[in-house]
Amino acid sequence: MPDSPNPEIGFDVPARVGMALEEVQTPCLIVDLDAFEVNLVRMRKLADASNVGLRAHAKMHKSVDVAKRQMEIGGAIGICCQKVSEAEVFARAGFDNILITNQVCDPVKIDRMAAFCHPDKRIICCVDDIKNVADLSAAATKHQAIIECLVELECGTMRCGVRDLDVLVKIAQAIEAAPGLKFTGLQAYNGRVQHHQSFDDRKGVEADVVAMSKNAIAALREAGLSCEIVSGGGTGSFTFEADSGLFNEIQCGSYAFMDADYGRIENADGQRFDTAEWQNALFLWTSIVSTAQKGRAVCDAGLKVQSVDSGLPVVFDREGLVYTQCSDEHGIIADDAGILAVNDKIKLVPGHCDPTCNLHDWYVCVRGGKVEALWPVSARGKAF
Repeated sequence: MPDSPNPEIGFDVPARVGMALEEVQTPCLIVDLDAFEVNLVRMRKLADASNVGLRAHAKMHKSVDVAKRQMEIGGAIGICCQKVSEAEVFARAGFDNILITNQVCDPVKIDRMAAFCHPDKRIICCVDDIKNVADLSAAATKHQAIIECLVELECGTMRCGVRDLDVLVKIAQAIEAAPGLKFTGLQAYNGRVQHHQSFDDRKGVEADVVAMSKNAIAALREAGLSCEIVSGGGTGSFTFEADSGLFNEIQCGSYAFMDADYGRIENADGQRFDTAEWQNALFLWTSIVSTAQKGRAVCDAGLKVQSVDSGLPVVFDREGLVYTQCSDEHGIIADDAGILAVNDKIKLVPGHCDPTCNLHDWYVCVRGGKVEALWPVSARGKAF
C-alpha cells in the first residue's frame, strides 16, 4: 500500500482498494489475481511432480508482494535476482534464500552483497572468472559472511559462463579453498532458447544443455567436488531441465504473468502457451483518447509505459482490434469496424513483461472487477 496516508488518485497511485476496474486511472499495470494464482498453483504442481525446486525469478516482476505469493501459493523454495541492489530489496524484506544469477565483480557491489549475507540470509552468486574469487573472499571475510557460489557454464546464450571444463573445475576449486566462500554447484541457463516458438527446437537445444551440464558435473565430481545445486531453466524450457535427472532447481519467472511473446510459443502438442499452459495475468490497462481518424483508435499506452523489444502488445479478448504502432505517449489500434469510443478502456498483453514492469510504480490487483490490492514494484530501477 502507498506510504502516504492520503494518496491522490491519478497522481500518487492509479487506484484505491475497492474501486471498480473501470474507474482505475490509465495507463497502469493490472494483475488479474485469479489468473495469477492459477499460474502459481500450476507451476507448483509441475515442479513437485518432477521433484525439482522452483527458484522463482524475481527480476521479472521486481515485487516483494508477488514473490511472497510465489512462495506461499506457488511453493517456491527461494528466488532469483539479477542485480545486487535488486537482491538487497528482497533481503531487506526478509527473503533468506536468494540466488543472484549474475557475476558480481565491482568492489562496491561485492561489499554490499557481503554486507547483507547475514547468518540467516543465504546469498548465492555466479562466478565465471577465477580472478573474481579473491575479491569475493576478501569481502566475505571482512563481513564475517559466507557467500555461496555457482560456477556458470556457458551453454548457448553466448553471454556469461565458461565452456572449458578444466577452467570450470579450477574456478570451483578456488572457490572451495577460499575463506568465506562455499562452492555450491552449477548455473546452466540458456536464455536464447526460452522464446523459440517450436517445441522441437527448444527440445533440441536443451538436449545440448543437459549434455554439457552432465559433462560439467562429471568433471567436478572427478575433482572431488559435488554439486548441491544444479540450477537453470526458464518458462520456455523448464520441463526439459526438470525431467533431465540432473537439475534440481528451475528458474522460471514469466509463467506467473505470461506476456505476449511467451504466449506465442508452443507446447509438445503445438498449442500456444497462453491458451494451453498459462493464463494471461498481467495487463496494461489503457484508455482510448482519440477516434478522430477513421478505422483507428489512439490509446494512452505508448513507449513510456511498455517495452516493445519482443514485439508490440496484443489487445486482450477483443476481436477486430490490433495494436499496430506506438510513439512515446500513444498507441495506435486498428479498428476497422469503429468499435471503440473515446474513454473506452481495454486490456493490452505486454510484449515483454520484465522491462515493462520496471517502468511502473504499482500493480493494481483486481478480482471480480474490483481492486483488491495495490502492490508496489519494490525494486523498480534497482539496476546496480
